[in-house]
Amino acid sequence: MTARRSMRVGIVGAGVMAEAMISGLLADRAVTAAQLVASHPRRERREALAAAHGISVVARNPDALAEAEIVVLAVKPQMLRRVMRELGPTLGEDQVVLSIVAGATLRALITGLDHPAVVRAMPNTPAQIRRGITVWAAAPACTARQRDLARAVLRALGDERQVAEEEFVAMATALSGTGPTYLFAVMEALIDAGVHLGFPRELAHDLVVATLLGSAEYAKASELHPAQLRNAVTSPGGTSAAAIYELEKGRLRTVLSDAVWAAYRRTLELGERLEQESVAD
Repeated sequence: MTARRSMRVGIVGAGVMAEAMISGLLADRAVTAAQLVASHPRRERREALAAAHGISVVARNPDALAEAEIVVLAVKPQMLRRVMRELGPTLGEDQVVLSIVAGATLRALITGLDHPAVVRAMPNTPAQIRRGITVWAAAPACTARQRDLARAVLRALGDERQVAEEEFVAMATALSGTGPTYLFAVMEALIDAGVHLGFPRELAHDLVVATLLGSAEYAKASELHPAQLRNAVTSPGGTSAAAIYELEKGRLRTVLSDAVWAAYRRTLELGERLEQESVAD
């Protein structure tokens, strides 16, 4: 049996990203509803998940671990310390924990759970429609089977990339994990610019979204460097040349680079805090 067909999954913290994972796993037929258990403190949320997906739901976090081979940690960073204290004594040595908690390092997870088989992953918002990309790293104690389980679960969210160095997960948090935020801000600015020109907002929205989607697909299909693509549409003295001049004058590249660095620094700060809390326990 492959990991995708035989795994049993326990999900702790069944929020938006966790529900995307549930939907993807069921759509892929990687698991049946009977192989999924999710925990959430609010009864109405549990009832909604059970009604929508037919999965088992529990109020207590440790109850989601009972028969799980892989345990997904999908709680908010501020809840992680308490949740790890709850789960640690319940974890079996054959179980692997997959964390999508922003900033939670392997060290913080291993120490806080007192469990060596953990995976740190960072998906992004498009995972909610199975178009995300997740960067992940496994602790040395993870077996090949446990890595396959993590990979199968993360593929329910879209594409995935395993990295050997954990620091790349922190970097990905700032680049691809936070990346949709930058693009949504650019989208908003372009739509507002279109409205300023005189477009109805709905039409400006559709034009910008279609342009971004088409440009991304074209860049992927062409396999050319973005600079080559930009040069190809920038005629001397043309509209693109005039626009690029203003973007460069406004320090667009520097502002975006500074934003990524700010997100990266914040990721490291979260990681340091979570490590300190896990050691304190």
